[in-house]
Amino acid sequence: MVVLRICLVSSTKLFVTHERVLSTDLILHRFSSNIAPGGDCNVKQKNIESRFFSHEKLALGVHERVSLLYSSWGNLVNQSANEGKSNLPKAPHLEDCKLSAETNERLDTRLQNDSFPPWTIWKGQLDNFPWTAEDEQLRYYRHQTVSEGAYPPWIKGSDEENYPLTRKVQRDIWLHQHPLNCSDGNVKFLIADWERIPGFGIGAQIAGMCGLLAIAINEKRVLVTSYYNRADHNGCKGSSRSSWSCYFFPETSPECRDRAFELMKQKEAWEKGIITIKENYTSKEIWSGRTPRSWGKPWSYLQPTTDINGSLIAYHRKMDRRWWRAQAVRYLMRFQTEYTCNLLNQARHAAFGWEAARMVLESQFRDFPEGVDKAAKHDIESFVWSSHKPWSPRPMLSMHVRMGDKACEMIVVGFKEYMHLAERITKHFPNLKSIWLSTEMQEVVDQSRLYPHWTFYYTNVTRQTGNMTMATYEASLGRETSTNYPLVNFLLASEADFFIGALGSTWCFLIDGMRNTGGKVMSGYLSVNKDRFW
Repeated sequence: MVVLRICLVSSTKLFVTHERVLSTDLILHRFSSNIAPGGDCNVKQKNIESRFFSHEKLALGVHERVSLLYSSWGNLVNQSANEGKSNLPKAPHLEDCKLSAETNERLDTRLQNDSFPPWTIWKGQLDNFPWTAEDEQLRYYRHQTVSEGAYPPWIKGSDEENYPLTRKVQRDIWLHQHPLNCSDGNVKFLIADWERIPGFGIGAQIAGMCGLLAIAINEKRVLVTSYYNRADHNGCKGSSRSSWSCYFFPETSPECRDRAFELMKQKEAWEKGIITIKENYTSKEIWSGRTPRSWGKPWSYLQPTTDINGSLIAYHRKMDRRWWRAQAVRYLMRFQTEYTCNLLNQARHAAFGWEAARMVLESQFRDFPEGVDKAAKHDIESFVWSSHKPWSPRPMLSMHVRMGDKACEMIVVGFKEYMHLAERITKHFPNLKSIWLSTEMQEVVDQSRLYPHWTFYYTNVTRQTGNMTMATYEASLGRETSTNYPLVNFLLASEADFFIGALGSTWCFLIDGMRNTGGKVMSGYLSVNKDRFW
């Protein structure tokens, strides 16, 4: 095997992939330990670009050109597309995080004199398409569509590809959490810190907040989240430090947050019950309280698309909880912040960047022109294609293998059983070759090398060995890493074409909820076990 020395950006060292090497033209072991930074790779970005677009590139071999483009993209991975225009070809696997955050902000803010933000069937930047004076009728119909709020933009796929009533529920939760006038005397609040009980993982914290959102809706209160310990690190800047808003858009408006914290200082607000906090409710009310009935009982007809032991599960005792947590986690994670978007860019570049560079070179640069018009951009690129998700190898199977100390809560099975389920999927989808592997156990990563006909992608972080508890393991990683990389895995899993996990794990349970409110119901879910409360 030919080993290349390539430039690696520090922010992209967290992700690795391995697959069988068929020839020197298919070298994909690009993030393994034998490909190290250093040597002759200390080249400034502007020199890389000039070299890439000069006659000198003709003397470079294919691998060197792929390496050069991959490295150049890596230097730009934390920059918005609007910061520092580049002659480099567009990176199909990266998102313009600044533009995305601005778009999300617009879609999470009411239009003046309207009940809803600009939610229409015109996705993404298409809603900014410039109108002419003759478009008055179009303007009228757009206003009518916005006034109905029928298209919350964070819901993908058709109604049949999501849990029952997902679009309506998401619209209604947003309305509930964004009253027109937060200072209205009839608006009440529930203010809650995120759970900090020792040993609670991120999944348990999110599940607890889903329960508090249910209480808030049942009591007609606006939920306002407060201190989030996992965001208490240097990566979360300014007011987003120690806040859920470091990673995702806030659960309510700034006006309501300010009003709630103002009322906390008033004795009368406490006496009249205008303000409640998490401590006003029992653990039972938070974790297994009444699911909101505002929409009837849509969980009664959940699509039976979960496979356990070869059979579809059509009914179990906690269908209401499964449906509600799916709705709640989807709302809480409806829009990613620029910070989270950048984390995903780093992950995608480290995992898929080499393939993307090779793909771009093969398709666009067989005979690339010397003169590149950087300003040449057509309307369809700006308003239509800009809404497409970043590229990743497709189809992709996401697999979360939960072992370790989880054995005290559920039946734990070995990696081999997960791979048996993966092989079942390939019988129907023979083009499936890629797995995004999420696990805390080093032994699972080691065992993945026993399956050379699969391409595995996974985070390159220190993993558990032996019987270390999850709390000890997370402490060894540090707060920033132990929060960032699981959330990246979570979001990538929610977007994958297929998913294999363990429903006995709260983390897998929540991933399943995100998928079932993200247009993935008909992809199905293969689980190695069932939830212990079913």
